Amino acid sequence: MTDLEGGLDEPEELQPAEGTLRLVGEHDTYDAGAWEAATAAVLRKARRLSEDAPDSDVWSALTRTTLDGIAVAPIGQQSDLDGLATAGRPQRAGAWDVRTQVEVIDDKAANEAVLQDLENGATSVLLHLDGESAHDWATVLHGVLLDLAPVVLDRPSTGQVEAFASFLEGVDGALHPGTNLSLDLQTLEMLPAGASDDAAAARDLLAPLARRAFQLGVRALVVDGTALHDEGASDAQELGWAVATGVAYLRLLADAGFSVEHAARLVEFRLAATDEQLTTIAKLRAARRLWARVLEASGVEGDASMVLHAVTSRPMTSARDPWVNMLRGTVAAFAAGVGGADAVTVVPFDEPLGLPDALGRRVARNTSSLLIEESHVAAVADPAGGSYAVEKLTDDLAAAGWAELGRAESAGGALTDEARAAVKERVKEVAAARDAQVADRSRPLTGVSEFPDLAEALPEREHLSHRHVRRYGWAYEDMRAAPAPRPVFLATMGPIAAHTARATFATNLLAAGGVAVEAAGATDGVAAVTAAYAGQPVVCLAGTDAAYAEWGGDLVAALRAAGATYVVLAGKPGERTITDVDDSCAMGVDALGFLARIREELSK
Repeated sequence: MTDLEGGLDEPEELQPAEGTLRLVGEHDTYDAGAWEAATAAVLRKARRLSEDAPDSDVWSALTRTTLDGIAVAPIGQQSDLDGLATAGRPQRAGAWDVRTQVEVIDDKAANEAVLQDLENGATSVLLHLDGESAHDWATVLHGVLLDLAPVVLDRPSTGQVEAFASFLEGVDGALHPGTNLSLDLQTLEMLPAGASDDAAAARDLLAPLARRAFQLGVRALVVDGTALHDEGASDAQELGWAVATGVAYLRLLADAGFSVEHAARLVEFRLAATDEQLTTIAKLRAARRLWARVLEASGVEGDASMVLHAVTSRPMTSARDPWVNMLRGTVAAFAAGVGGADAVTVVPFDEPLGLPDALGRRVARNTSSLLIEESHVAAVADPAGGSYAVEKLTDDLAAAGWAELGRAESAGGALTDEARAAVKERVKEVAAARDAQVADRSRPLTGVSEFPDLAEALPEREHLSHRHVRRYGWAYEDMRAAPAPRPVFLATMGPIAAHTARATFATNLLAAGGVAVEAAGATDGVAAVTAAYAGQPVVCLAGTDAAYAEWGGDLVAALRAAGATYVVLAGKPGERTITDVDDSCAMGVDALGFLARIREELSK
């Protein structure tokens, strides 16, 4: 196999094929200045752009930057496609493989779940095994037509992989070529869940297992990028690390005597699909481009394209208001399908609560079925191809992912301790940056940091030994798991119409940290508010600027005299006439820091 040198594919113009329908005529033009003027008018009305700022400032005002440092413009332009390469486009034609996840704890129960899924829309299964326990594969897969339905394992131990391979060798008849013995060497060696596994034994198993897979006509290896995603990795980190791991596997197989073409066909990639729709589409397209470049650099000719399995993100899900997970999963599955995933697994919405039940599994498999059969998402190959914005984002992610691959290569390859330690440190930095965005709610989480419901009744599920997942809303969920011992008194100032905006803001913010409120309601002065006060140590003023100026200072004094020890202002105190407050809350506040202070005061 050749060394991986050089950059990405040489630039090629993206030109539509002859006879292709053009959405914009060859000689049509558009006026970027007119768009800037119209957009600037909206931003000025929303106070997001100053009156004296030039219209062209809308680009910087609306451009967002990803955790990989990639600037995403508000709209794409034709010039974004100048010089972009097109290698690695999705090859899937028609519907993707609907791969449902089944937890294998009790073998007979797992078999019932597998058959139920396959009889109701699933076309393959992803079996998540219980720790390092041995399983009776004849029971788990009883009645499954293994020539029609691929079976893939999720992070199995080496012993489980060997037992699965032995079972398949005893099956009469052909196996579906999409079946995978599922050795996942990188995950076994790198993550805490696999620390007890004999990593050396796993390496020794790779070559003989690959030969067994080749003889069976199935795949042997999984490159699981979701493992790093679950730790908090960015899109480019997941991309680069997955491709670097794939490169390491190709090298090991080449050393064992496999040609690169044959080795590549033994490997399947697994990447996370999130509810950031365009980013997920671009990530999957970029993954194919990177792998195509690797195979090209390795001298591969002919069809040896990436086999790509997308799994909806676990970190994006929440145990609070889990019903929102259905929406997250739907957007992620749509993006995975549009991005060209060969197989898609929708994680059941109730998995954060425990063992998914029949409803959770049904909704998960039906999500793909509805997207395919009702929405016809799979009717067009690479529907995002040619989109200015998506092509640009694909190119940027591919370049960032290639840089990550280069870092792993410079450290000796993805399977070295040095490379693993380095990528873990980089992931920690990204996770910290994401935590900061979640903390100030610039990255909002519906049902967790936004619109929480303290009175919600969560569905009950059986206990499940969860894999290690760093959910984005973990800090809020930890607070919600231990509610504050006392409520905050919401000192609402004036009629409901006057105070409702700030009162609602403060109520939702406090609820995100497991803090309830008791509101004064409609009031007309200091006496009305203090009459509703019941001795809570923490109070929060919510009213208009005019009310703050007129009687806010008197109200703070009266509440302190009545026993309040910590006074919060809904708004920014630097812009108000009330100065005798201990804290404040407004848009952009570090919500987690604020909630920690409030909870500390309430616990005194």
